[in-house]
Amino acid sequence: MFRTTLGAIALAGTIAVPGFAIADTHEQPGDIVDIAAGNEAFSTLVAAVTAAGLVDTLKGEGPFTVFAPTDEAFAALPEGTVEGLLEDIPALTAILTYHVVPGTVMSGDLEDGMMAETVNGASVTIGVGETVTVDGATVIQADIEASNGVIHVIDSVILPE
Repeated sequence: MFRTTLGAIALAGTIAVPGFAIADTHEQPGDIVDIAAGNEAFSTLVAAVTAAGLVDTLKGEGPFTVFAPTDEAFAALPEGTVEGLLEDIPALTAILTYHVVPGTVMSGDLEDGMMAETVNGASVTIGVGETVTVDGATVIQADIEASNGVIHVIDSVILPE
């Protein structure tokens, strides 16, 4: 359902969306941090997770569902936002944990209008239609399985109220 809706193309050895690819080695997947660190599209996210001290948590047993913004998503924030967040660790942590839902939520589990409580304590709203959205951010790649959960790639950074 999700892959068709999003137009993802499965190629031999690669899961691909235009401008985005993650290797599929048919081996046990790495954890969420390993997968993110292994893809240059997540360098800002990995730097932010590291700065916030969340690496060990996201390498933990989980399971976790991570809505992972790309570098382009972070670049779309107003100028100076990322740098400011890297200096305000509590605010950075609040934003990053707003992108994480406890448990494994696969695309087939989603329903339009459902609410999912994040590790931050606030809830995100899921939209399912022509595209799938999380608090207005479009999911551009779904169901990237990790050893401790799943990653759904989103096209913008979602912010708690």
